[in-house]
Amino acid sequence: MRSSARLAMLACASAITAIGTPLVAPVIAAAQQAPARPIYKDASQPVEARVEDLLKRMTLEEKVAQIITVWEGKTAVFDDKLQLDPKKLPAVWPDGIGQFARPSDARGAVSPRVVPGRDVRQTIALVNALQRWATTQTRLGIPILFHEEGLHGYAAVGATSFPQAMALASTWAPDLIRQINGVIAGEIRARGVHLALSPVVDVARDPRWGRIEETFGEDPYLVGEMGVAAVQGLQGDTGADRLLPAGHVFATLKHLTGHGQPESGTNVGPAPISVRELRENFFPPFEQVVRRTGIEAVMASYNEIDGVPSHANRWLLQDVLRGEWGFKGAIVSDYSAVDQLMSLHHVSPDLEGAAIRALDAGVDSDLPEGLSYKTLVKAVREGRVDEARVDVAVRRMLDLKFRAGLFENPYADVRQALAITNNDAARALALKAAQQAITLLKNDGTLPLSLAAKPTIAVIGPNADVARLGGYYGQPPHSVSILEGIRNRAGNRANILFAPGVKITENDDWWADEVKLADPAANRRMIAEAVEVAKKADRIVLAIGDTEQTSREAWADNHIGDRPSLDLVGEQQALFDALKALGKPITVVLINGRPASTVTIAEQANALIEGWYLGEQGGNAVADVLFGTVNPGGKLPVTIPRNVGQLPMFYNHKPSAHRGYLFDTTAPLFPFGWGLSYASFDIGQPRLSAGTIRPDGDVDVLVDVANTGSRAGDETVQVYVRDKVSSVTRPVKELKGFQRVTLQPGERRTVKIRLTPASFQMWNDRMERVVEPGEFDIMAGPNSVDLKTVTLTVKP
Repeated sequence: MRSSARLAMLACASAITAIGTPLVAPVIAAAQQAPARPIYKDASQPVEARVEDLLKRMTLEEKVAQIITVWEGKTAVFDDKLQLDPKKLPAVWPDGIGQFARPSDARGAVSPRVVPGRDVRQTIALVNALQRWATTQTRLGIPILFHEEGLHGYAAVGATSFPQAMALASTWAPDLIRQINGVIAGEIRARGVHLALSPVVDVARDPRWGRIEETFGEDPYLVGEMGVAAVQGLQGDTGADRLLPAGHVFATLKHLTGHGQPESGTNVGPAPISVRELRENFFPPFEQVVRRTGIEAVMASYNEIDGVPSHANRWLLQDVLRGEWGFKGAIVSDYSAVDQLMSLHHVSPDLEGAAIRALDAGVDSDLPEGLSYKTLVKAVREGRVDEARVDVAVRRMLDLKFRAGLFENPYADVRQALAITNNDAARALALKAAQQAITLLKNDGTLPLSLAAKPTIAVIGPNADVARLGGYYGQPPHSVSILEGIRNRAGNRANILFAPGVKITENDDWWADEVKLADPAANRRMIAEAVEVAKKADRIVLAIGDTEQTSREAWADNHIGDRPSLDLVGEQQALFDALKALGKPITVVLINGRPASTVTIAEQANALIEGWYLGEQGGNAVADVLFGTVNPGGKLPVTIPRNVGQLPMFYNHKPSAHRGYLFDTTAPLFPFGWGLSYASFDIGQPRLSAGTIRPDGDVDVLVDVANTGSRAGDETVQVYVRDKVSSVTRPVKELKGFQRVTLQPGERRTVKIRLTPASFQMWNDRMERVVEPGEFDIMAGPNSVDLKTVTLTVKP
């Protein structure tokens, strides 16, 4: 009972006593019989007390309902027009529902091109109606936790589409990533959703893997910094009380772990990775996010490590994640991954056994349908699972709901959502992100293109007249293709011609199961047509690369997305060859989801741009770079190999790697950290604030950088460390700091990057994390190859 209510009752009793004692006892008795407000409904109570109060009131069935999810199963409560039929809710979910997946889609795993998703108004109508039922019509009134995808924008109708994660990593700008994810969080939260399945901090070390586009690249440090920034943007400042601020969503850290280097480069494949490799390369981004952000949800990975699938790996989820790193939030499954303990990994004979193993390992919620965890009621009743173990998972999921404020305000406001979704500021940020992501790989002086003499420009290619958004894409109100962007920027100052040149795949729907290459004969005819168009031009812009089908998540045996080759798909190389033969200046723009081994193109093109997937404003951004309105400053977050035979290829390899090949080179096509500019920069010799430190000491690396060109531009100073002699083998170099700076012509600045004990730590031969005394090379430069070195001594 609240203190105010208690005082009122006592005041009433005192007044009645003054009138006459015979009425006092009945009044007090009536007051004592009035039902007290449950603690779990009292927002003034601590979250922990509210969770415990609610938990003790729940039946086993209600508990299990809180740790399962609904996605495709939501159609059971829809009518024939896919609208909610409230009359069906009590029968379908008599015990309530814990989590609801993607309310913005129409009916689950189906392409929005086949069944359009819900817009802002429709999504909010569904969310609010479900919350009204859950909070007012179920026995305990527990609200629903909704989740959505938000990898590079809210994956929903009308939302802002930012560049794909690989492109965002190319900005090397954590502050920008933080700002972008703040916008993403706002657009998701405005529709009544409080949990986003983002970001991905898998360290990606195999470009055959179709999901590489979803990552921040190959380097543990860069991935960690980008991941920390993304979570901070999504969650905001949750503070010591871990309460979710307005306009933000809880983030879900994906996928723990080893997911980014699967056997043979195939999604969900085994990750034959040693404990040392896990700790040196795959754990660090996850650990950084957990320790620095207060992340509230972590998703386990599909793959197995050393024979143990991650969803059954108690060492991974309990000993490391919760024990060593101190994670306090909820562990959620990847979609159907608990079921796969039976169907794919065969470490359980049935769904009930899969549920028991996952629950014991520490998985708190079964996404997306709860097929396995639905068996837990029976397992508990029959004594195969202790109900106390179910309670642990339920506590964590209820904790999320209380900290999200769902018990106080589960509803969304349409007017607010419409005001912030894909507004002018969001679109401007999407353009800025695309501009900063674009990476200039080669330029012989062809770029920027001049409009002074009203040139005729042939815009050619299968990626010229379409905006490729990348996997887990949203559906923004308008997306700008490269062709449209060039026309927007050139106006009447150039004659713009267009021909597609080739078609890559018959269909470019990311959701479609079948992927069929376009007809080669038809492509040859299109190449001939493109050549005729290009003959009329002064210069050529060729946009080639991937479609969302040729680089994507392979989520089922009938939905493949990995490839054994890094070559361009279809007749795209033939298209380049035919255009190059014309002898005209040719600029190639790559729009893709994975590094492409475009060796001939890199050698023969006059200029080469890597764009990855650039989001809804990508076309405008590419045009800005082509015409020099924007000076490119992106840097590669991955190594680009020359061919698939060089794999695995990453810059932070061990000293014994890359000895050599017969008849070929071990050098990459483009190294990690590479990126050019229309300006020129001079990066000086690094200086140290101290030449000698102790193992627990810090040191500042001072690097002078000057713009020696004639126009303003961005340069990213990168600092690498090498342990010269160590008890176990160490990489030839490791990124430990970076800073992107904008300099005017002639401007000089000193960049200061602090190295801490964490910068020098390693796992020794006893698997202890230590800083070993000795000499370290401290290297600084514009990429991972062109470096200048100074020596630091760490003394005992």
